[in-house]
Amino acid sequence: MYSVIIVPPSCGSVAEQLRIGSGERAAFGRACHGPGDLLIDHPGVPRNAGEITAHRTFWLLSNLSEDQTYVVENPEGAGEHVKVPPGRVEAPVPFELSRVTLPAAGDLLTFDVWAPRHAFRSVRRQGLDGVGTLPAFALDRTKRYFAVLVALCERRLRGEPNAPLPAVEEIVERLRPGWPKASRSAVYWNIDYLALKLRLRPDADTAEPGRRTHGKKESLASLALRFDLVREDDLVVLGPARAGAAR
Repeated sequence: MYSVIIVPPSCGSVAEQLRIGSGERAAFGRACHGPGDLLIDHPGVPRNAGEITAHRTFWLLSNLSEDQTYVVENPEGAGEHVKVPPGRVEAPVPFELSRVTLPAAGDLLTFDVWAPRHAFRSVRRQGLDGVGTLPAFALDRTKRYFAVLVALCERRLRGEPNAPLPAVEEIVERLRPGWPKASRSAVYWNIDYLALKLRLRPDADTAEPGRRTHGKKESLASLALRFDLVREDDLVVLGPARAGAAR
């Protein structure tokens, strides 16, 4: 039974995908013509560029190039990525959906690797005595501060992990349809409240006010996205996306 699916560049059909099972390997490069290998026909790609090994519910990447670092990104995440330097063998990749990027003579070539057999167990605790574990982050999704946090992270939740954060004025406009009295001061207040609630370290008192607020927004977005405090499903609290909202 296969556990990893390799999707070649410009894959046009399911028949072009490669499937390997746990313990099996697939080489990739411009001279990889063997059955089950991934041919990448580009003069900037090494003849034997690397190797993918399936291992149960995840996979391993070997970088066999002499001088190029490969990057494996989580296209559904918030910028999570793994860098695999030249000569590194069997680097574990934990993402269920991954995009491998190869620098190639001025181009950036990509192909996808899927590990659809990720396994999960129930996280419910039943029949255990004693005091329950306190939540790491206590957020009420019905409160306005949560809508502010989602608006802050909206662009990155919509698939642009490196998108700049919206200005406070943009957050006000985004929230106004569901919160007619939204204002700059109200958004600033909620940002400060979130920073306190999520126990962010305060900025230095000597920092300029504008830079202090920008740094606080970056810290909030980074924390929220890194620990999945906001997810794509939470965008519903903002209502329909406006044209250009993800830009």
